[in-house]
Amino acid sequence: MVDEETIRVVRCGGSELNFRRAVFSADSKYIFCVSGDFVKVYSTVTEECVHILHGHRNLVTGIQLNPNNHLQLYSCSLDGTIKLWDYIDGILIKTFIVGCKLHALFTVAQAEDSVFAIVNKEKPDIFQLVSVKLPKSSSQEVEAKELSFVLDYINQSPKCIAFGNEGVYVAAVREFYLSVYFFKKKTTSRFTLSSSRNKKHAKNNFTCVACHPTEDCIASGHMDGKIRLWRNFYDDKKYTYTCLHWHHDMVMDLAFSVTGTSLLSGGCESVLVEWRDATEKNKEFLPRLGATIEHISVSPAGDLFCTSHSDNKIIIIHRNLEASAVIQGLVKDRSIFTGLMIDPRTKALVLNGKPGHLQFYSLQSDKQLYNLDIIQQEYINDYGLIQIELTKAAFGCFGNWLATVEQRQEKETELELQMKLWMYNKKTQGFILNTKINMPHEDCITALCFCNAEKSEQPTLVTASKDGYFKVWILTDDSDIYKKTVGWTCDFVGSYHKYQATNCCFSEDGSLLAVSFEEIVTIWDSVTWELKCTFCQRAGKIRHLCFGRLTCSKYLLGATENGILCCWNLLSCALEWNAKLNVRVMEPDPNSENIAAISQSSVGSDLFVFKPSEPRPLYIQKGISREEVQWGVFVPRDVPESFTSEAYQWLNRSQFYFLTKSQSLLTFSTKSPEEKLTPTSKQLLAEESLPTTPFYFILGKHRQHQDEKLNETLENELVQLPLTENIPAVSELLHTPAHVLPSAAFLCSMFVNSLLLSKETKSAKEIPEDVDMEEEKESEDSDEENDFIEKVQDTNNTGLGEDIIHQLSKSEEKELRKFRKIDYSWIAAL
Repeated sequence: MVDEETIRVVRCGGSELNFRRAVFSADSKYIFCVSGDFVKVYSTVTEECVHILHGHRNLVTGIQLNPNNHLQLYSCSLDGTIKLWDYIDGILIKTFIVGCKLHALFTVAQAEDSVFAIVNKEKPDIFQLVSVKLPKSSSQEVEAKELSFVLDYINQSPKCIAFGNEGVYVAAVREFYLSVYFFKKKTTSRFTLSSSRNKKHAKNNFTCVACHPTEDCIASGHMDGKIRLWRNFYDDKKYTYTCLHWHHDMVMDLAFSVTGTSLLSGGCESVLVEWRDATEKNKEFLPRLGATIEHISVSPAGDLFCTSHSDNKIIIIHRNLEASAVIQGLVKDRSIFTGLMIDPRTKALVLNGKPGHLQFYSLQSDKQLYNLDIIQQEYINDYGLIQIELTKAAFGCFGNWLATVEQRQEKETELELQMKLWMYNKKTQGFILNTKINMPHEDCITALCFCNAEKSEQPTLVTASKDGYFKVWILTDDSDIYKKTVGWTCDFVGSYHKYQATNCCFSEDGSLLAVSFEEIVTIWDSVTWELKCTFCQRAGKIRHLCFGRLTCSKYLLGATENGILCCWNLLSCALEWNAKLNVRVMEPDPNSENIAAISQSSVGSDLFVFKPSEPRPLYIQKGISREEVQWGVFVPRDVPESFTSEAYQWLNRSQFYFLTKSQSLLTFSTKSPEEKLTPTSKQLLAEESLPTTPFYFILGKHRQHQDEKLNETLENELVQLPLTENIPAVSELLHTPAHVLPSAAFLCSMFVNSLLLSKETKSAKEIPEDVDMEEEKESEDSDEENDFIEKVQDTNNTGLGEDIIHQLSKSEEKELRKFRKIDYSWIAAL
């Protein structure tokens, strides 16, 4: 039974991986990135998430390696704390309470007991760079209130702050100003670019800054795509700068290599540019990275780079500019038109991805599976261009068919509309375009749905449009003399008094179709397409429409824009009940009669779970989100939960996910983020030194099976050693982190002695049972034999006097036993 008190709303995925620069570990095996309230640890080889560091109570805004211990990581958050982690074991070591919001974090090797952070104390839009002294203490929570002011009037973005020449100075940029603070002199130099709007000095705004690791050189990026290299900035009058120009739009980020021999830059062109020796002529490119480059990071070892992109993606790149791994999070589109869907085959979450694509996202592993290109046109990154939008999508026939709608409209009279139907191909394990229909309606399509009844003989699709019609599309045979094929064609067109059709849905058994025309709901027979009845409450335009399921299949639910939730009985054709509820999301559970409705209020969003058969909710939770919830979906569980309380039984068979306006994906869960890591991830963490490929997992299991067989055959021949987990020395070596173990010389003698076997400690279990039985018999025989020998000795002593008595050997004793066991009873018969 699950502890019901632990059920809570948690962020299950979809957080921004590109919010801040990613950070590499010292050995380049791991890469760290902020993800909402957490810090995620990924393997640079397998792309698997091996740890989730959770402990902050607000957005994490910065991460940095501890310069004094490369196995530890600092993180800061808007909750006003700095936390120190052991990222190998995923353990929180210490928490420093600063007391004010921290917007970025920096570390310098020369400042052993201090870190640098961006804070805003007085006004919300004025930020300062301060030095935070971290006191040494044995307690886990320490107050760090000692702040030292460094720079004022800076940008809150960490890309606008950089430490140079091993911490000798720090450079900060904002608008048209470059400020350089020298720590030894405690002086600040300021440099200004022209802010005039003429052609010569257009868009001189600073966007980012980077400092050379060993030389006095500062690189700054600008809105016009130029990169300026500043030198001699110790003197306000003798400073110089040179320009590098390739980007046609603003430079998003800059980073020097570890040795400083090359400079990396990126922008909206989706191209990583490497400026070698900081010269205009000597540059290399890594193009077609898929989306705008927002951050660039370099590993401490210098062998890897990584770029963070606007589509919530991190690409790990080798030193020779070859991409080696991609960590893809949930793509944040400008708006989610398709809503949240579940792929019946992969159980993946499906929604709008990058422009013109559907993304298939794994909720279990919190990573993207693949993208499906729907529009199949090259995306042009132009702010003034009206793009083709993917507006609707639906799965049908248990995942065998996918319907999509795309549209583009510059003016009210210039509508480009196209519907595509995709068929799942088992050979390619993907969707292949089957039918393309241009202008299926004269106006925008508002809804589409498949008939997913189990007994449905012919695949059926229904579309509703603002043109006042709904159309029924069926699958027909489209074969010719060349090949056998199928295609979709229009079978029926329906309307109701020329009202706009806004929603449509099929009943569970597929016998009825409900179509809403503004304030009126119509019920149609799916066989004859005859209008059966209509419902009209005059409570506003119908926003959501769905049938009940299982025992509640006789009910139809509708939510209106005026905040009224209605439930109609299809048998009596009358209103069963209604409630005043401003429903924004209404989703039926496919595995039960439950329906989840999310309402919007001035305070936030509230959840109501109920059955259509009764208006009393089964579960109510207020304030599940402070912002508006736009979409929701039930996901069937692979393993059902065991909630016993009636209030929580709606979570037993399915899990409910919802998406907020800021595109945060939330759910109700009882597990911590660390517990949701897949077994594969944990195995990769335990065997991080081995090449973990799919073939390795197959061969590993095969070899393990062979080893078990070999152990069984040799079990009777080999000396049974004690189990290693029962030896304190071995368990201490295996379970203690390597960086806190004593020296090997100290542990060697203890380890070797623990493996030695003592004769005295030999257990009785190691002696075979048959040997025990023989020894018992021998002891009985030996007792009888001792009595016989004593009698013989007495008679011999009387006859021989002082003659020496012959002592029997063991072999002779065995021969005597054999003779004693022979049956001599036949002699008596003579």
